[in-house]
This record gives sequence, C-alpha cells and structure tokens, in this order.
Amino acid sequence: MKVNLTASEARRVLILDLLKEADQPLTGKEIGERTGVSRQVVVGDINLLKAVDEPIVATSRGYLYLPERPGSLRAERIVVCQHTADQAEQELTIFVDHGVTVKDVRVEHPVYGDLTASIMVSNRMEVKDFITKIRSSNAVYLSALSDDYTHLHTISADDVKQLDQACEALRKAGILVE
Repeated sequence: MKVNLTASEARRVLILDLLKEADQPLTGKEIGERTGVSRQVVVGDINLLKAVDEPIVATSRGYLYLPERPGSLRAERIVVCQHTADQAEQELTIFVDHGVTVKDVRVEHPVYGDLTASIMVSNRMEVKDFITKIRSSNAVYLSALSDDYTHLHTISADDVKQLDQACEALRKAGILVE
C-alpha cells in the first residue's frame, strides 16, 4: 500500500533522518538550507516532531536526536548550584573535567514556575562554545532569573563515582548547595 505524504510531512521525515545521521548538533539554519525552508519553518517542524514524542533536544549548538539506548545506563542526578555569572564557566568546566555531561539548567520562577533549558555540554570545547554564545548574544544565564542565582542541573556520567567527584570539586569551589 502506497502512502502519499504531504510536502511538510516528507520534510519532517527528512529532518528526522538528518538528525539521526548527524554526529553533532545541527542548527535550524543548517536544517533549513538542507530542506529548502526557513529556520522558522524548521522550528515549527521540530516542535511538531517533539509533540509526537520524537527525542529531539534543542541545545545552544543546535538540535540533537537523543533516543534512549537499551543497555546504556548512565548514572544521573540533579544537583543544586549557586554562583555568579562570572563563575558559570568554572562550574561547567568542573563538571566536564570529571567526565560529566550537563544536560540542562532549571530555575524556579515566581510567575512561570520551573523553567528548564537544555545545555548538553560534555567537554571543554562545548563549554567554551556555550559561554561564547551567551556572551556574544548578551543573553543572561537562566540562573539570573532566581533571586539568589540558585539553580539545578541534571547531570549524567558513565558511573556514580564521576558524579561524586564532580560534586566534591563543586563543593570545594563553593558552588554546590547542600
């Protein structure tokens, strides 16, 4: 039985294929160039794909397809941190130097409740790219939306020991809140 897809459905299938095959994040602009549409159309398509539970994550470097992999259990935890904007790079570097991936940042906003943003940094180059994008766009860190810069991170690593060591280093740096 032959199924006829609309042009937008076919484009979403192509976007999924591009993301699944990519070995690094793809920006909305890159996807748009490869599919012949604007970045805004890509953003809409990504939102529609997320709405049907496709595991697409938007990061500061672009979009990633992150399916759950059977048998690849990673240790994960949520930690509470507090620091100034000037210490953000130090915090992220401590994590990645211990083999830890920082998946996201979350703050509690007095009006909107929990606000979460994807970070997805795993090495120093990704940290540097993230910090550069924040600075070059004059954006504020999500933690600035809390009264005292307190924020949470979901972190993951191959084993619990790496998480423990990263937390100990953050404790020594005065960043971990316990």
